[in-house]
Amino acid sequence: MRAIVFAAGRGERMRPLSDSCPKALLPIADRRIIDWQIDALARSGFRQIVVNTAHLAAQFEGAFADSTPTGSTITISREGDTASDALETLGGIVKALPHLDDGSDEPFLVLSGDIVTDFNYATLSPRAAHLVDNVLDAHFVMVPNPSFHPRGDLGLSEGVVDRQPPLFTYANIGLFAPRIFRGEKVCRMKLFPWMYSFIDRGRVSGELFEGLWFNIGTPADLAEADTFLRKSRAENFQYR
Repeated sequence: MRAIVFAAGRGERMRPLSDSCPKALLPIADRRIIDWQIDALARSGFRQIVVNTAHLAAQFEGAFADSTPTGSTITISREGDTASDALETLGGIVKALPHLDDGSDEPFLVLSGDIVTDFNYATLSPRAAHLVDNVLDAHFVMVPNPSFHPRGDLGLSEGVVDRQPPLFTYANIGLFAPRIFRGEKVCRMKLFPWMYSFIDRGRVSGELFEGLWFNIGTPADLAEADTFLRKSRAENFQYR
């Protein structure tokens, strides 16, 4: 399968660090935030990876020349040069669709470049069959509500995503059928509330993940994750 990693935004809560460096390229545990995602994807069998860019986009040019995992390719989907050019989540997917959709019904993975997790992306392969068969249109990974988002986003009932409590937080990890984006215009638009029509029709499955999941939104988050990863490396931390 293919994957797109979002890295176009400025990361307002990460300022001033993100004023001179894209958030996804900020250093963490002697690497860059986005490298943890790319390596996890490669270990899970994803060979074609797209990274969308806008804010300080020039810094991504050549950024992966020496760090692309063996057997994988990284393609840049450039939306512009500044944060104001970023197309948001839905717009970013539609812009990158030529790199994600080969004309078949093979789903692709969408995830944020500012999360670090030990979620095993390879476990999504069986989920993909339901999307290929047109039984479902998407599959979401959700996590227990973190302290910065106590009210949650979506509900989960018998493996189907809904909008009923109890609510969990969308982990910014989702598997999508390309057909639902075909015909959409490239414009600045968020994935939500656009996805609600699919959720309300019972076309989105989901799972709750209770393992390691860092959403790195602020300098304090970055410092906390950096400390954890350095310690975990000494303990032979591995992705599940």
